Amino acid sequence: MLSRVFGAGRRSFSSLSEQEVLALAISSEEDDGRIYRAYADGLADRYPDSAKVFEEMAAEEDRHRAALIELHRRRFGETIPLIRREHVRGYYQRKPDWLVRPLGLETVRAQAELMEAAAARFYEQALTRTQDAGMRKLLGDLAAAEKGHEALAHELESEHLPTTVREREQADERRQFILTYVQPGLAGLMDGSVSTLAPIFAAAFATGDTWQTFLVGLSASVGAGISMGFTEAAHDDGKLSGRGSPLIRGLASGIMTALGGLGHALPYLIPDFWTATSIAAIVVFVELWVIAFIQNRYMETPFLRAAFQVVLGGSIVLAAGILIGSA
Repeated sequence: MLSRVFGAGRRSFSSLSEQEVLALAISSEEDDGRIYRAYADGLADRYPDSAKVFEEMAAEEDRHRAALIELHRRRFGETIPLIRREHVRGYYQRKPDWLVRPLGLETVRAQAELMEAAAARFYEQALTRTQDAGMRKLLGDLAAAEKGHEALAHELESEHLPTTVREREQADERRQFILTYVQPGLAGLMDGSVSTLAPIFAAAFATGDTWQTFLVGLSASVGAGISMGFTEAAHDDGKLSGRGSPLIRGLASGIMTALGGLGHALPYLIPDFWTATSIAAIVVFVELWVIAFIQNRYMETPFLRAAFQVVLGGSIVLAAGILIGSA
């Protein structure tokens, strides 16, 4: 572990020979081609036009790799040294596709731009550290090739992604984001914020004890979060509905449910009853307006209608809790 952190057992880029730099460039092109094909495979089902862009970028990486291999064959022979990015200290790294999943359109496009820009920048910086004519030419060619890749990405997007296609894919991505993250999270936030109002405020006014009220709120919030999370994950596997991973939806719903209840339970860590209750009431007010905002922003519910429904419902539950606790 320490050797990976401090770079022990790795060569510095400046110590590489021309053949080793060329071998490193070849392996880097191979890795980039694999990453682009993985992007294309991950996008193919939902975004076939964007997948074509990454397929062609992978093919371009293959052409550059073939040219580099031919250059190595002419200058150094058939045997290419096995040297990869992780063998060189300070060399730029690539994030494998499984670390950026789920593959969102903007995520992979931004990652592709970073990949090409980082490679070109690195070769340009390396170019300034050598006086050898052969090495300078090699690094300059590699930098130009990477810059060409960046320009190619924009050309391919213009070819395969006209405005109508891009807008359709962005609309599909937004819809998927809402179905997988926003909708379960919003349901959880509403349930956690509203359903825990009655037990928390009933406990507060029945006991007048802030610590006991906090324990009631904590248990209610955590219990509701676990229940909502399991319910969301178990009732729909996402295959027919297209709502995405049940694990992600379950986590979104469960976490937001727990947070919704904890928001007005945490103030009861304050020993003074009326101070804690006043802050909890303010938190409830903020929570309800946040819910209304999310409904308006993502679910396209008119803001005034969303606010009326949420605030009215929350106020009724809050009043019920206070009345029951005061009885």
